Amino acid sequence: MPANPFDLTGKVALVTGASQGLGRHFAQVLARAGCKVALAARQTDKLAEIERAIAKEGGTALAVALDVTKPKSIAEACDRLEDTLGPLAILVNNAGVAITKPVLEQTDDDWDQVVGTNLKGAFQMAQEAARRMTTHGGGSIINIASILGFAVIGHLAPYCAAKGGMIQFTKAMALELARNRVRVNAIAPGYIETEMNVGFFDTEGGKNVIRSIPQRRIGKETDLDGALLLLASEAGAYMTGTVIVVDGGFLLG
Repeated sequence: MPANPFDLTGKVALVTGASQGLGRHFAQVLARAGCKVALAARQTDKLAEIERAIAKEGGTALAVALDVTKPKSIAEACDRLEDTLGPLAILVNNAGVAITKPVLEQTDDDWDQVVGTNLKGAFQMAQEAARRMTTHGGGSIINIASILGFAVIGHLAPYCAAKGGMIQFTKAMALELARNRVRVNAIAPGYIETEMNVGFFDTEGGKNVIRSIPQRRIGKETDLDGALLLLASEAGAYMTGTVIVVDGGFLLG
């Protein structure tokens, strides 16, 4: 094991859903740890700003258009990043959507969009990454699950189903790919504050959520950094099929 097992210098990472929120943060964390990072999203206009920010800090980033629901888009994006940056070693499978409606109002299209992106799309992305990793010595796949893969709340039935499925396919892929030196793990975040939800936690409903968390606070994006770097690096070399819950104790309640 290297002197610093968390060092990722020279490794190539791909982060899906990198245009905002947790995906953007994960990309920046990996770049600061030494990775060459491919920033992936369906629309690349927002990625240019993140690409410049990483370059300004001395890192290397590449924006690629990628739709996880389309296998051809996945393959083309992976070809481009490997031609430009080198062999893919780390995948952060982060792209996801949610549609908030009562279960009796969720339509077939709602189900297909949420499950198609969060579960089928994540599987397709992991499968393509794993095929490439097995040809050049292995790698690490990090699926971004959710505490709603373990617990449920109202109005998010397809999302809960998709994240529960993601946890199970993480374990199934880990079992099959262990001998190929491809590790497959997941992070299950709890309530994490981002620019998309910050206003909610100032409302009475948001304050009720905070009171339900044993640590009595909302998680910060940086609270996920330790789990991310552990699973991406040699520090987690003997970990596969693991789901790391980062939720301030929420599931304990």
